[in-house]
Amino acid sequence: MREMIQEIILENIRVKEELLKNNVGQILEISEKIIASFKKGGKLIIFGNGGSAGDAQHIAAELVGRFKKDRPALPAIALTTNTSIITALANDFGYDIIFARQIEALAGKNDVALGISTSGKSRNVALGLKQAKKMGLVTAVLSGGDGGDIAKLADISLIVPSSVTARIQESHILIGHIICELIEEANVS
Repeated sequence: MREMIQEIILENIRVKEELLKNNVGQILEISEKIIASFKKGGKLIIFGNGGSAGDAQHIAAELVGRFKKDRPALPAIALTTNTSIITALANDFGYDIIFARQIEALAGKNDVALGISTSGKSRNVALGLKQAKKMGLVTAVLSGGDGGDIAKLADISLIVPSSVTARIQESHILIGHIICELIEEANVS
């Protein structure tokens, strides 16, 4: 068991080293787009399924609440929190459109849409990104593996260099925390 724990930690470190080597530019670019959006009165709209839904909610909470600094609340919405909307849309239109329809209703031209999918294959995330692009939003994706189909749909795609779901999710929350810290340092309120 000790060896297994050590290998998991070492694997996590290897993925983070690859992120450091190859993905700092994308983290910075996503952060800059969100900062610019906030400065123009826009908001961050985040969405994903399963663990990625939890990550979307976590990032939104850090921005609406606070990450490290006491500051005014920042406008971030996780499209995974209103079960009445999600279940009504899934029932009436199908699960694939649960994010696209919410973006249609809630997004404005100065907003940033951030889709999260460990596999890059989530159809509802892809359709959400397509709707956001149709409306003129800046779009960004956090994914893993080969990035899947959604990596091609976004203005900025950050693909975590791993095919292990747990390592990808661990990296996504690290990236989310870095983005939150950069936003707070920019003093956008």
